[in-house]
Amino acid sequence: MRSLLRGGAVLDVDAGALRRADVLIEGARIVAVGPGLTAADARVVELGGRTIMPGLIDCHVHVCADGMVPYPSLFPSLVTARAARLLRETLLRGFTTIRDMGGADAGLRRAVEEGLFPGPRMFVSGRPLSQTGGHGDMRNPADFCPGCALRAEANMMVVADGVDAVRRAAREEIRRGVDQIKIMASGGISSPADPVDYDQYALDEIAAVVDEAARAGKYVAAHAYTPTAITRAVECGVRTIEHGNFLDEAAAALMAARGAILVPTLVVYRRVVRHAAEIGISAFHLAKAEEVLATGTRSLAIAARAGVRMALGTDLFRAPKQYQAEELLIRAEALPAAEVLRQATIHGAEVVRMTGQLGRVAEGYLADLLVVDGDPLSDLSLLQDQGAHLPMILKGGACVKGEW
Repeated sequence: MRSLLRGGAVLDVDAGALRRADVLIEGARIVAVGPGLTAADARVVELGGRTIMPGLIDCHVHVCADGMVPYPSLFPSLVTARAARLLRETLLRGFTTIRDMGGADAGLRRAVEEGLFPGPRMFVSGRPLSQTGGHGDMRNPADFCPGCALRAEANMMVVADGVDAVRRAAREEIRRGVDQIKIMASGGISSPADPVDYDQYALDEIAAVVDEAARAGKYVAAHAYTPTAITRAVECGVRTIEHGNFLDEAAAALMAARGAILVPTLVVYRRVVRHAAEIGISAFHLAKAEEVLATGTRSLAIAARAGVRMALGTDLFRAPKQYQAEELLIRAEALPAAEVLRQATIHGAEVVRMTGQLGRVAEGYLADLLVVDGDPLSDLSLLQDQGAHLPMILKGGACVKGEW
């Protein structure tokens, strides 16, 4: 079946400009883009001047973390049911692709692929790897029981120490069908025992995980805040740095030289601080969130000056998911809207290794498309409000919102 989106303006994300063009779709892919297209056998949608743009890509989500309820208190079946709801809501906000950075597994990805749940196309990390006392070790600091580190697995993490153990843990996640391996290379907000500036995992441990991932055709993403954590990870071959809020010029220069990609997640800190009472976080966690929030958009400016590619991420792990698209507005405080949209499309496609297939409205690309009631280059608020300004959303040529 062929479909023709006619009478609209196509967002050229590379140029950061709109151009008048129609879009012809056959099956899951775009087969032509240009003015005055015709196809006698195609169903036609008259866009009336609306904008056609690529679907958004969020490279750091946690669909198995409700945000308002601690994960360990839920049955796995309930976690899955809640994830199904979150996946549908994510898709209807215009995010047609996501990279889950802890919690979602190959089974959930397959459920979406088989149409059991409506949702974005997924790239999953399974369970992130953490050292003892690291960002993935969810034991209370008062716990004095080395074996209790296994409890972290119930919180979507794997605690592994030493080269042999991290190799085994990485191999297990690869066996379970992940798309990438995530490690915890510094302290974080939600963990109970580590300060944010605690650089984690020894260099030989990080290098071992990178080696295991590379031999399986995968890559490693590292949760890292500090310049030293970022530098250590990138020097070991880590491909993407998650968060990176304390990035400095030297670490940014190294990232640019090595081709590492930064995935900032600024919205989560604003929303954790704003909703602290609602989500019930402790004073310790709130203080860490405020420390990171205070850096503002500084890391974006440093990365941009150094030529580091950035992709969009949100990480609303313990915060309401409905603020996902607010990340676009926060980035626009420091960057041009065109660059923000590139990060949410073509740079995200690079992160999930779908360059040439996702992120552009172009011939041969998958028809993951949004129809927008206006020009998002001049008004990013059109991508807010839970998709209210998106009368039509396509994923792989299938209409998931609106009608032909």
